Amino acid sequence: MPAVHATDPTRSRLKVTVTRRLPEAVETRMSELFDVSLNAEDRRMSREELVAAMRVSDVLVPTITDHIDAAMLAQAGDRLKLIANYGAGVDHVDVHSARQRGILVSNTPGVVTEDTADVVMALILGVTRRLPEGMAEMQAGRWQGWSPTAHLGGRLGGRRLGILGMGRIGQAVARRANAFGMQVHYHNRRRLRPEVEAELQATYWESLDQMLARMDIVSVNAPHTPSTFHLLNARRLKLLKPSAVVINTSRGEVIDENALTRMLRAGEIAGAGLDVFEHGHEINPRLRELPNVVLLPHMGSATIEGRVEMGEKVIINIKTFADGHRPPDLVVPSML
Repeated sequence: MPAVHATDPTRSRLKVTVTRRLPEAVETRMSELFDVSLNAEDRRMSREELVAAMRVSDVLVPTITDHIDAAMLAQAGDRLKLIANYGAGVDHVDVHSARQRGILVSNTPGVVTEDTADVVMALILGVTRRLPEGMAEMQAGRWQGWSPTAHLGGRLGGRRLGILGMGRIGQAVARRANAFGMQVHYHNRRRLRPEVEAELQATYWESLDQMLARMDIVSVNAPHTPSTFHLLNARRLKLLKPSAVVINTSRGEVIDENALTRMLRAGEIAGAGLDVFEHGHEINPRLRELPNVVLLPHMGSATIEGRVEMGEKVIINIKTFADGHRPPDLVVPSML
């Protein structure tokens, strides 16, 4: 098991196990409030280590790298009462099984909205303006000077941006896209209120297929649920224009990565900017070879401010639970 240390052996406080390293300020505050075990090595815990932690903890603080299924929860014992997830997405936790066993699940919504939207725009710019190619040329010392036809990309102004998933992050992306002069379109489970649509200057498409066929750039901002798995499958990807660009900062499972890779290699899609991948950190090696693809290591929420705010939400959820109240960010199955 990764090196851990218990900051307080007393049993008068909740026993909390944190599965990965968190910002120092967050860990310090947790240590002041709870009997906490920290993962000093920041090494991903195995299934067996997670089960062992759940058997001795009142609260588990996992991250997206920790997949907690029904079989693991069945071994947790009676002590575990709260899974206070560090992050907004909870598709790595079997929320239904947890609730059936009397274990609450909380998350940290709304914290990474602006940070993730910034990265969406960075990926859009990176792909459409071919920034990684230019950076690689400069770093390799191959640049021979300015040329009228070198590194030609595309102008963002006037392009149609189709946002798949118009929640907090999708709306933040829309506001940024408006500032760049883009035309904002969206598909969502529920249409936004007219006043919100007007503010975002966004056009709603009831048919995802029809929207995809008309967009220049598609930004995926939908959570991973059973209904969104491979929402962009091979059939839907073939609806895109050959000049289209796909951006994904939500969950890799929403896109059929193999189909996307094949189409990028064949020139059937112009480019892609990906911060998440279908199989976690195991990235399709063919994606790495493509000059029209920008890959990032799931860093959409990677700001100091955002990560500290996530930790603060975790602490509030645990503290509220410890005081005998419902955690403010409680996740219930009907939300999924």
